[in-house]
Amino acid sequence: METLNGKEQKMCFSAGASFTAGAVISAIGIATVKEVQKPSQWVFASIPLIFGIQQIAEGCLWMTLQNGDYAVIQKISTYIFLLTADALWPVIIPLSVLLLEEDSKRRKILRILLFTGIILALYYAYFIVFFKVTPQILNCHIYYDTFTPESLMIPAFLIYLFVTITSLFVSSTKNMHLLGILMFLSCVVSVIFYTINTTSVWCFFAAVISGVIYWIIRVPQEENSPISLRLMKIISDNNPWKRRSN
Repeated sequence: METLNGKEQKMCFSAGASFTAGAVISAIGIATVKEVQKPSQWVFASIPLIFGIQQIAEGCLWMTLQNGDYAVIQKISTYIFLLTADALWPVIIPLSVLLLEEDSKRRKILRILLFTGIILALYYAYFIVFFKVTPQILNCHIYYDTFTPESLMIPAFLIYLFVTITSLFVSSTKNMHLLGILMFLSCVVSVIFYTINTTSVWCFFAAVISGVIYWIIRVPQEENSPISLRLMKIISDNNPWKRRSN
């Protein structure tokens, strides 16, 4: 088991893991899109499918890094993965939540988060497109060596977290908070245990977690409530004393 800065890497990824995750999540993504009932759900429902494509791109990158004969495919795969990870998610997540939101006050907050996400996406895209990007396999994971001002790395990452995670908690859509909690916990695990490979590992975890979106879209809003409330309703509907009074 390899170590990095004294920390054990408890899980190794590979091309097979990325392709498998990509195929499964893409299938879930297609199923999620088929469950869309209104236009406002389209962007949110497409998230698992995009995650699936992103994982397939990283699977291709794994294979090209182990075989230097496919430099063009390596470059394309690298840009697909990184531009999706750094430039697309800060925009599409707050946008998708905004489109679902009906509360006017929450929509104002989400618009601010979306605007901030767009600025951040342009910032990341600039450095990805105009500066050298060097992917490499490091400690059983892919490490993306990109250039960004060192003094802005942590502030930019914190803004990234703020834009993507906060949007899920601002939303009034039922069970969206669960998605936010899972995404946040996966980020914490990635940062603590896979610090140098956070981009690759967190995207993998997030791709798997995005399967929850199928459930959020699939379950009708009137049923899409906490289990405790649904249980109370069932008990109430089957209460014999209530039947007698009727």
